[in-house]
Amino acid sequence: MEIQGKLIELSDTTQVTDTFRKREFVVEHAENPQYPEFLKFECIQDRCDLLDNFQVGQDLNISFNLKGRKWVDPQGNTKYFNSLQAWRIQPASAEAAPPPPPTNDSTTSDQNSGNDDLLSASEDEDDLPF
Repeated sequence: MEIQGKLIELSDTTQVTDTFRKREFVVEHAENPQYPEFLKFECIQDRCDLLDNFQVGQDLNISFNLKGRKWVDPQGNTKYFNSLQAWRIQPASAEAAPPPPPTNDSTTSDQNSGNDDLLSASEDEDDLPF
């Protein structure tokens, strides 16, 4: 899944256990600017470093996975938790890819005409046994 939003909060990396660390951040997603949504994401393990190059206020493109967990508390009550785990974070301007370099029209038309001949020849020669 992907979403675009403005970085609102950025926490420090937390070492949860000896082998597990995570870092949380909040993004303002304004699909409808009148009612913006504030979404909390997390990065885990080596993905925590993805946030080092970003600052609060910056527009980001975030690729993430939606995760859900079930937990039964000591009283036997079942609880469900959701998390948004980011795995790629890029500046919003990185989404626009540069246009391809211009090509020479005569070269392109020569190449296409050769391909057209190959396609028409293969259509005419149907040598399949069935």
